[in-house]
Amino acid sequence: MLRRVMAFGVVMAFVVLLSGCALQPVLDKVGDRGNGPEVLQVQAAGQGKSSLDELFAEVASRVPAFGGMFIEGDILFVYLLNPGQKVAAERAIVAVFGRERIPAGGIQVLQGQYGFAQLKNWHDRLISLLDLEGVLLTDIDEGQNRLKVGVEQLALASAVEQQLASLGIPKEAVLIVEAEPIVPMLTLRDKVRPLVGGLQINFPGFLCTLGFNAIRSSISGFVINSHCTETQGGVENTPYWQPLEAADTFIGTEIADPLYTKDKCPRSLRGKLCRYSDSAFAQHDPAVITDPGLLARTDGANTGSLTIAGSFRIVGESAALKGETVNKVGRTTGWTQGQVTDTCVNTGVLGSRIVQLCQDFVSAGVGAGDSGSPVFRITNSSQTNDVLLYGILWGGNQAGTSFVYSPIANVQRTDELGPLTNCAVGFSC
Repeated sequence: MLRRVMAFGVVMAFVVLLSGCALQPVLDKVGDRGNGPEVLQVQAAGQGKSSLDELFAEVASRVPAFGGMFIEGDILFVYLLNPGQKVAAERAIVAVFGRERIPAGGIQVLQGQYGFAQLKNWHDRLISLLDLEGVLLTDIDEGQNRLKVGVEQLALASAVEQQLASLGIPKEAVLIVEAEPIVPMLTLRDKVRPLVGGLQINFPGFLCTLGFNAIRSSISGFVINSHCTETQGGVENTPYWQPLEAADTFIGTEIADPLYTKDKCPRSLRGKLCRYSDSAFAQHDPAVITDPGLLARTDGANTGSLTIAGSFRIVGESAALKGETVNKVGRTTGWTQGQVTDTCVNTGVLGSRIVQLCQDFVSAGVGAGDSGSPVFRITNSSQTNDVLLYGILWGGNQAGTSFVYSPIANVQRTDELGPLTNCAVGFSC
């Protein structure tokens, strides 16, 4: 799946050719109202909502034999060093994730070789490998109870193994795989009011996607990609229009976009600039009408349609498990869905010094112009309108078969955008 990660400036020229306009991330979304499920919110001290690896670490602190878990079909597979601790593990999983995360098929135990605490300890050291030319990502692969290192070419495996030895990490615990390039996705396209998530937006010289409406520090606005501002990282007061610049289409101004800095990288990673999310926040223009908590919904998933046929309603937030089916709505490829293939991946961005920490990968269609797409899981399949917000898309592979997104917990870290209110009226998140 993984090959190499790049910043979407590389694809911008391609987007211009497709759209006849300047580049940018794009999306489509609208929303309905109704009742939805309550969602368990887990807090991490000092950081707001927890990342998936932090939640796994909490389970492991309760049951040290826990080695990770993933979903396949309607079964939750759980790695345990001691399979006899299934009951204790289930209690811990329910305590941390909530009973709703146990699927209808229940839990099936797999024999684990490594505890999650040990894998996380090694993974924290493993990030220094991203300083090696050609190393693209590092990850804890919970589907295989191993670590994973993505490289541009497998010929780099010997150099990686030498570094593993120096870090005190056994090579048997690490999968070295050829990784596919990931690029930020720049490029439905009509003026839509009230303003909802997933619509095409325009900033000077480029097109992008509006992620979702939100309240930040009592200010009404919307979340977009940091690379969908005039300068990635740092506030330049970028103006936005929807769908294109015109006298009556101005929607807001960038007011928050944390810098990418060396200090945000783990100490063992040198020569890089890091953040946990490719996100920024723009304040709504007072004249624009918005519909909080709603995302545009097109005719159907994986059809390529850009026609708005309704809306999704955000009723909560959550973190993805490997194997889950998630969705995105984007300006270029519309509504696509697929399985989460990797979680909390430290992801290098091709052609830059940037490393996006703890990102999720999804096997689903994506194209230039989809940057900023909201990523979500549908909670009521019979109506397909209530969703849990999982994050914001920023990149994809060049084949258009896999996308990368920043989890919503990362977006709301205190050193990122901080707490956001994203839900539809009547719900809390």
